[in-house]
Amino acid sequence: MKKIIEGLKRFFFPAPGSKWFVMALPYAAMGLLTALVLGGAVYGWDYTNSSVFCGTSCHTMPPEYSAYEISVHARVACVECHIGRAFVGTQFLRKAGDLKHVFYTLTNSYEYPIFAKGMSPARESCEKCHSPAKFSSDSLREKVEYANDQNNTPSKTFLVMKIGGGTQREGLGKGIHWHVESKVEYYATDSTSQNIPYIRVYNEDGTYEEFIDIESGFDPKTIQESDLYQMDCISCHNRVTHLVNQPEVIVDNALNQGLIDAAIPFIRSKAVEVLGADYTTDAQGLVGIASLNDFYQTYYPEYYNANTEKLADAIVFLQDSFKASVYKEQKSDWDSHPNNVGHKYSPGCFRCHDGKHLNAAEESIRLECNLCHSIPVMSTNANFVTNIQLSGGPEPASHTHPNWISMHREAFNNTCKTCHTTDNPGGTDNTSFCSNSACHGSAWTYAGFDAPALRSVILKQLPPTPTPAPETGGLTGPLTWNDTVGPMLVGYCGACHGEGGMKGLNLTTYQTALAGGEDGPAVVPGDVAASILMAVQTGETGHFYQLNAAELDLVKNWIEAGAPEANP
Repeated sequence: MKKIIEGLKRFFFPAPGSKWFVMALPYAAMGLLTALVLGGAVYGWDYTNSSVFCGTSCHTMPPEYSAYEISVHARVACVECHIGRAFVGTQFLRKAGDLKHVFYTLTNSYEYPIFAKGMSPARESCEKCHSPAKFSSDSLREKVEYANDQNNTPSKTFLVMKIGGGTQREGLGKGIHWHVESKVEYYATDSTSQNIPYIRVYNEDGTYEEFIDIESGFDPKTIQESDLYQMDCISCHNRVTHLVNQPEVIVDNALNQGLIDAAIPFIRSKAVEVLGADYTTDAQGLVGIASLNDFYQTYYPEYYNANTEKLADAIVFLQDSFKASVYKEQKSDWDSHPNNVGHKYSPGCFRCHDGKHLNAAEESIRLECNLCHSIPVMSTNANFVTNIQLSGGPEPASHTHPNWISMHREAFNNTCKTCHTTDNPGGTDNTSFCSNSACHGSAWTYAGFDAPALRSVILKQLPPTPTPAPETGGLTGPLTWNDTVGPMLVGYCGACHGEGGMKGLNLTTYQTALAGGEDGPAVVPGDVAASILMAVQTGETGHFYQLNAAELDLVKNWIEAGAPEANP
């Protein structure tokens, strides 16, 4: 050891008068050593920032890594979101704060399932790539599903997602992304923000409106300001990179993409059954999925013998899907982490838009089918053309009530057919607007439609039942307001043009009909051309309700006769 120390001294501190290369060699060695250390540090920093390291080496997170690899963010490094883009010194400090994960890994003391905590704010991660002020277009979506019948009958649901976004300064800031353009704060009682009893919506002047879950018994006076969380991208897109689809979605997607042959009888229902069963271990799950063969050998032996390869391919796909989705040891599967996009398998949007978060005036945060997307339209192979309904005109006053969706089934009446087809209302046969299976064919578990405390509020707010309009064939009485014209207009138009009606027009009384509204006199006795009522009904622009030819002739003849109120 003494000789080694003396040798190092002679190497780094050569005697005076030594040759030049002997004098330069220590500096060259130190430079090389420094380069190696710096190079190793840079490589180590880069590797520990890689997604492979995060997913397989450090955190031992195969569930999250499997979902990440097939996500839309598969080319975005984990640290971009979990540490955020920042000065390298800031990133180093953030990374140092996560050294606890090394301890958890070495001691195998992770708490499963794993949930991300202490994420960087979305404005420091998501919005580095996605600017809410820049995206503002809508998006057409097609959802393909298969029935649990022998033929695995496919159906399609079309809807236009009102993505919204953009900035209010440009007249935008609407739609789904209004939530991140505007200031909205909420209080959650759980770590995953699934139970939100309190929401605060700020106005431009800094004042705010409070909405409280009517059934929560929550007292807003107990809130600490530090407990409020401002809505951002992650409030909804919490699983965008680590989404594990439900068994139904996995199988439907596979059938649609041809990864499972849709010609296999009952394959949709049986595949969902074996994939989504509650297994004790991962190995048991793979065996359970393989038992799909037993079903077809028993009940469809001829089909099984002729299509063994198709069934084998289906089983392999389902087993691969199970291995990528279910990790029993880490307690991770499609139910372990709620997905806040949508409102079918998790509360999602209905955490706030459930219809039972009310303000002081007992008005809810709007729960409307066409608030964030168009009314869903169902289509099958029998439909060569699918018509998607996009509302482009004003809404009746009743429809703008914040609680309308919760009360509309109670308010259903004869005036609905003025704008909508109403056959089999509340049904699921898709024969009319009111029998939409996309709306009525699912039990919306997380909506508050049947909340007892809400029902009493809704019953107090129901609009009055309108007077039924007489059938056209019954319009044979005297040509007066009281006998024929009035009852017809009250029945057809009174729901929108009653007291305080749209555009200030009230067609429920003779005097207010003559007075007209914002656009002028609705009826000018003796002058059909000057009567706004006739101009609207005969013009090129559509109206909520169009009088038929016989009804138009009746109104026209009545006006030409001087629009009498009653017989002399």
